[in-house]
Amino acid sequence: MTMAEEARTNGGESPVLEMRNVSQRFGPVEALHEVSAQVRAGEVACVVGSNGAGKSVFTQLLCGVLQPSEGEVLLDGEVAHMHSARDARKRGIIMVYQDLALVPLMSAWRNFFLGAEPTLGRGPMRRIDVDRAREQAVEALAHFGVDIIDPDRPVQTLSGGQRQVLAIARAVSQGARVLILDEPTSALGVRQSSIVLRVVQQAASEGAAVLFVTPKSGHAYLVGHRFLVFQRGRLVGDYQRSEITREQLTAAMSGFDEASRLERELAAAEAAEAD
Repeated sequence: MTMAEEARTNGGESPVLEMRNVSQRFGPVEALHEVSAQVRAGEVACVVGSNGAGKSVFTQLLCGVLQPSEGEVLLDGEVAHMHSARDARKRGIIMVYQDLALVPLMSAWRNFFLGAEPTLGRGPMRRIDVDRAREQAVEALAHFGVDIIDPDRPVQTLSGGQRQVLAIARAVSQGARVLILDEPTSALGVRQSSIVLRVVQQAASEGAAVLFVTPKSGHAYLVGHRFLVFQRGRLVGDYQRSEITREQLTAAMSGFDEASRLERELAAAEAAEAD
């Protein structure tokens, strides 16, 4: 059992990142209502729900893109005032967006660093250590199961799954303690999705707190330790894997429980009128 698995099993690990009664308003519109949630190291917490459920606002608050209208975001138990994604990144909270922030015509190794390349020399003689950069990029990708023989190949020639792995490996190499993945399998087929899902599990097993945002209950249930279910800006469920089946998760995401409750209430009202 890894240290991350042991912490999850014992339940003694303090949350790395926490929200307490967080709400987000845009003028008169309340996009998120009094959400409280936690994520721990070594855990994949799946943020699930249909489009418009509040998943994006939730993650943008965690990574500093938005600041809460009410409530607090805590990092390591202390209130974290993050005014930008750069602030969050400095604290080890990194979000990998759907567009991956990759430059299609640039080489794989340059995309892996994007301005953070290792260098040689000083002052005006300072230059990129190309050999070392290539080697580090290849090693990092191989660590996550992607073997790239030629690191100079343009990133657009990689498969969708390989590009996702490159973006995730880059975030981990930059020191991500909290890794937020914005629907990484949404545009991928079965084979490429399986590559990404294995990397999600691996990142958590190596100690990262992973927030996996997805509208796909099947993918969530394959890798998730916890499931945060959003509907219309509210956190309507926070389940451990042992507390919910895949079918129940799908129903919770789709709002079937709410629809069933409404159906029962309408039937009761009709029965009352008939009496």
